[in-house]
Amino acid sequence: MNNSRLKNKTLSQEDLFNLSELFKLMKPRVMSLVIFTCAVGLLTAPDMVSTKDAIIGILLVSIGAGAAGALNMWYESDLDALMTRTCLRPIPTGKINRNQAFIFGVTLSVISVVALDYFTNRISALILLLTILFYVFVYTIWLKRRTPQNIVIGGAAGAFPPVIGWTISTGSLSLEPIAFFLIIFFWTPSHFWALSLYKSDDYKKANIPMLPLTNGVESTKLNIFIYSILMLPVIIFPFLINFVGLIFLLPALLLTFYYNYLCYELYKFKKNKFESKKAKSIFGYSILYLFLVFVLFLVDKIL
Repeated sequence: MNNSRLKNKTLSQEDLFNLSELFKLMKPRVMSLVIFTCAVGLLTAPDMVSTKDAIIGILLVSIGAGAAGALNMWYESDLDALMTRTCLRPIPTGKINRNQAFIFGVTLSVISVVALDYFTNRISALILLLTILFYVFVYTIWLKRRTPQNIVIGGAAGAFPPVIGWTISTGSLSLEPIAFFLIIFFWTPSHFWALSLYKSDDYKKANIPMLPLTNGVESTKLNIFIYSILMLPVIIFPFLINFVGLIFLLPALLLTFYYNYLCYELYKFKKNKFESKKAKSIFGYSILYLFLVFVLFLVDKIL
């Protein structure tokens, strides 16, 4: 009897401290994007910080983003269990329970914000706090289950990391980090709506009001194309405020024109229908597009 209790206790401890599963709660792929865009914001800022301070700052921002991801999985575990894209996440599979996810997310949120305030500056910590609260309360709890515009407004949360990178270095806000914010903010809808087209059955199972389900395929294709066009003035904006030169602008415009072309090809397909291959191409290219645009910020800074 005692051995059985000891065994159960040991298994419980192993589950609690299963670092691999806890790490998955933090959405590692999203964290990698956060690390990269935050680093670009920091490295393109006019003021230099030490390598140690830069690494600590970026690490804490990524932990904060991971904490928000964990709280997102805690709240949406019922939806995740219904979707093929998310059903293998730690909570639906029973590897982590909801209470563990909640405690983990809240603990990391507090640690990341307090530590960022201590090691860098107050404004960076406040923006990180805003990012976490916005993602959890505005996007996850309020918008996602209520409106097809969830990803438009909620996309703001993903646009903050490069802004925080900038403020870690400068301790202040200006037009330059706003350029970073606008690029990610206007990029997000077309990226996720392309995904929602070929994963619409998944969203339907979970009763999530994504645009293809509420407004139809034709409206979704049009909105994807419109938001791709809106990327043009957004890409030009950093040049207009003298943040970047032609080294950034010309290749960034070429990348955007190709994005426009892909979205137009999707839009002009048969009315109220779409080609899954084209939607997947837009989703895949959009990731590469955002990565290359931020690489160009670094190249422009160096050259």
